[in-house]
Amino acid sequence: MTLLRASALWGARCGNSARRVLTGGTSSRGHAGSVRSPARKRRLRQGSAKATASRLVSTGHCVVSPLLSNLFLHYTFDRWMAKHHPDVPFERFADDVLCHCGSERQARELKESLARRFAEWGLEVHPDKTRIVYCKDDDRRKEYPHTTFDFLGYSFRARRSKNRWGKFFVNFSPGVSNAATKAIRQAIRHWKLGCRIDRWIDDLARMFNPIIRGWMNYYGRYYKSALYPTLRYLNRCLMHWAMAKYKRLRRHRRRAEHWVRAVTRRDPRLFAHWPMLAGHGWTVRAG
Repeated sequence: MTLLRASALWGARCGNSARRVLTGGTSSRGHAGSVRSPARKRRLRQGSAKATASRLVSTGHCVVSPLLSNLFLHYTFDRWMAKHHPDVPFERFADDVLCHCGSERQARELKESLARRFAEWGLEVHPDKTRIVYCKDDDRRKEYPHTTFDFLGYSFRARRSKNRWGKFFVNFSPGVSNAATKAIRQAIRHWKLGCRIDRWIDDLARMFNPIIRGWMNYYGRYYKSALYPTLRYLNRCLMHWAMAKYKRLRRHRRRAEHWVRAVTRRDPRLFAHWPMLAGHGWTVRAG
C-alpha cells in the first residue's frame, strides 16, 4: 500500500480570497481584525448580515477560522474526492489529510490531481509536507525514500510485532510519535515537581492522574511499549521529587529509587501509569 500525505493546507501559500476564507477574514497584510472596534460592535448589535463568523476574530488568533477551514475543505476536498476518486479512501482531521493508494502510480496521479484542484481555489499543497509514503513491512520490502510518517500524534512505520501464536513479524503500525513524547516530557517538566515538596505523593497522584490517564488512553491505544520510556521518565521525576522532599534521600539516588519502589508495592495503582509499567522495567538509571 502507498500513502499520500497531503498535510499543512492551513500553512500553504494562498490567494487573498482563499486566505480570507481559511483565516476568518484577514486584511491584505494577513493581520486579523479586532472585535473591539466600535464599528464592528455596532454591526454585531444591529444583527447585520455582514457580521458573519468570518469577522469574529481577535488580534492574532482566529476564533472560528478552524470551523470555516473545515467547512471549506469539506466542499473543496471531501466531496470532490467522493466524486472524482471514490476508490481512494482517506482520513482528514482539520487540514491534515491522509489518502490510501494501491500503487505508486495511483499516488502520483492523485497528487497531481490534488495540486490542480487546490490551484483552482488559489491554494497550493505544501511542497515539503505533501509526500508519498511506502508502507514497508514483511510483505512489502521495496526501497523507497519515505517509509514513515506522523499523523495525529502517532508515528506510522515498520515495527516488530507478535501475532496470536507468538511468532514475531514486521508490521506497519502506529505508535506514539517522537514529537508527542517530547511534548509529554515538556508538560511533566512544567509541573515543577521539585518545587512541590509541600505535597505528599498521594497529593501528586490526585493532581496529575487525570492527565496521565489521558495520555495513556490516547497514545497507549496502539503499540503501548513505545510509551514506556516516557512513563519511566515520569518515575525518575518522582524519584527526584522524593530526593528534594526528604532530607535522608538527598544526594542518594538509589535510596530514592528504593523509596518510590516501596510506594509502588504498597499501592501499585496510586499513579495511573504504574500498572502499565508492571513487568516492563520500572525505571532506567539515567542522569
